[in-house]
Amino acid sequence: MTPKVKLFSALLTASFATVVCNHNPASADPIEDFYKSKVVKVIVGSAPGGGYDTYARTTARHLRRYIPGSPNIIVQNRPGAASINAANFVYAVAPQDGTIIAAIQRGAPILEIMGEKGPKFDATKFQWLGSLNSDAGALYVWHTAKVQTFKDAFKNPVFFGSSGPNDTEFYPALANNLLGTKFALIKGYKSAPMIRIAMERGEVEGISQTWASVKAGNPTWLPEKKIKPLVQVTLKPVKDLTKMGVPMMMDFVTRENVLPQYSVEDARAVFKLMLTGKTLSRPYAYGPKVPKERVTFMRAAFMKMAEDPKFVADANKEHRDVDPISGEEMQKVMEELAKTPKKVLANAKELIKFKGITKQAKIHLVKVTTKVTKLERKGRTMFFMDKGKEIKTKISGSRTKITIGGKKAKRSAVKVGMTCTFSMPKLGAESTNVDCK
Repeated sequence: MTPKVKLFSALLTASFATVVCNHNPASADPIEDFYKSKVVKVIVGSAPGGGYDTYARTTARHLRRYIPGSPNIIVQNRPGAASINAANFVYAVAPQDGTIIAAIQRGAPILEIMGEKGPKFDATKFQWLGSLNSDAGALYVWHTAKVQTFKDAFKNPVFFGSSGPNDTEFYPALANNLLGTKFALIKGYKSAPMIRIAMERGEVEGISQTWASVKAGNPTWLPEKKIKPLVQVTLKPVKDLTKMGVPMMMDFVTRENVLPQYSVEDARAVFKLMLTGKTLSRPYAYGPKVPKERVTFMRAAFMKMAEDPKFVADANKEHRDVDPISGEEMQKVMEELAKTPKKVLANAKELIKFKGITKQAKIHLVKVTTKVTKLERKGRTMFFMDKGKEIKTKISGSRTKITIGGKKAKRSAVKVGMTCTFSMPKLGAESTNVDCK
């Protein structure tokens, strides 16, 4: 073959390859091919306004930057049964293609491992993507409460608010059942923010929750000395709490305090089981049948996002700390927790049940009748004027009951200029009812 013929043959081959490539619109990246036309949903197992919800919405704003194809990411709240409802949905009902991410409460997998009846999932078969933080918890009270130290709780009853079988109940229950404290509960609140509103009103005296949520939800409370932390609920001390002289819960797990029917070793094993779960405090997961290549990719994307200074700064603006744990590490922790001796699991299952004094919450609602002045996000946020100030309120598609002219309606049916009565626990909180004329 002559040089000219060789050159002509090479050019012809290159031209043919170019034509073939131009007629093949699919990219060489199967991840991009899948996600570029999709909507990814983050299913939050908690009500709007709390820590889990805030972390999820921050994640939704940033994660798409690390996914080829930049899919839209939206947040949907599915509260109930301490995130068990959301976990069950993502595990067994939602599509298993990588478009549904669970953002559940840390206690949900622990409840499954302990053999509770509600969970319909296997915590070790969730494909964990990672956790955004390792939270410490705290039991704290309003400054007017009679109990002002953890030692006081051994002598006098103190009423804490509860939003279900989660941290708001577990740790008061453990303290009572293992150590003999006298925590009492007022049940029926939908979320921790509602309990904090109740504290301001004098309806409850305290709450058990993550310390980060305390500082984020009401950042002025501590400097204004409106609250008093009683005890740290964590395996690793929190610097600011330690500086304040707040003791660790495990410091009280001694022969002097543990009730006589339990050994100190058994009591410490139960506390360690529960507190280990808190190290995975903001967990995210895929369902069990999502393809492995998408799980591997999303785990890497999740960690890149969590380590991005822009994401960290955005979270910090919401008073949320970021200390990520990888999905691979989470998977190992879940597998280790599942190997916990049956005796310890049986003890924990019984001991986290609250058996002390309980009352039912009386939810007090603020009602404002006024005209709708503005709508955002197809009615998900509504605005109105009250005493010369603009107020905005979140409108849930599932929790907020809406009527127009006495008939049930969707939030999208509410229009600017309508006169409506908004009912909510506090001005600016999520509305429980919107009744329009």
